[in-house]
Amino acid sequence: MSDPILPGVPVEVPPEGLLIGEAAAVCGLSVDALRHYEREGLTLHPAPRSPSGRRRYGPRDLAWLGGLVMLRRTGMPIAAVREYAALAREEGTDAKRLDLLERHRAEVVERLERTRTGLAAIDRKIASCRNALGMDADA
Repeated sequence: MSDPILPGVPVEVPPEGLLIGEAAAVCGLSVDALRHYEREGLTLHPAPRSPSGRRRYGPRDLAWLGGLVMLRRTGMPIAAVREYAALAREEGTDAKRLDLLERHRAEVVERLERTRTGLAAIDRKIASCRNALGMDADA
């Protein structure tokens, strides 16, 4: 799957919007994942439907979905994403959304530090194994 849409990266969206498969592809999701996000209440609003009943996604929908993908890829649990989406639907919740995002950021930074520490330990073990095999440590 491709990377999700990023702010400032143009995506051509026809006036009628993108079909679900097109929207999912643009956002780096499967159609099933996009439908799951909708069922879980993670979208800002239900996708508008064409006269034939097919979902259509506009630029605002795609930007929101790209943000959801980013939050999930950084490890935000579905329950927290649902809370964020619910807050985004309400006026006057900027401070609550900021708090939620700052707490998530702190968790991401903590995970990154654990990953860096683990990576350093792996690098030491690799160097030790190479040394034991008489190999150059940087090979």
